[in-house]
Amino acid sequence: MVLHNKYMKNNFSKNIKEYRLSASLTQGELADRLKTTQRKVSYWESGKIEPDLDTLIAIAEFFDVSIDELVGRPI
Repeated sequence: MVLHNKYMKNNFSKNIKEYRLSASLTQGELADRLKTTQRKVSYWESGKIEPDLDTLIAIAEFFDVSIDELVGRPI
């Protein structure tokens, strides 16, 4: 999935890290729960790559937030 808006991309990177830390999870633990790799979680948090739509949905469901909240889209 491409987060076209740079603002939303930066917020996603920041938000996923904040949600992960709030849940007291390491990148590896989050990766295991999302059935992905620690490297991908690291890249999401640094803004190097973006998750595909299915993964974005899984992340939002895991943290019990909307996709809008996850990507920092103003409501």
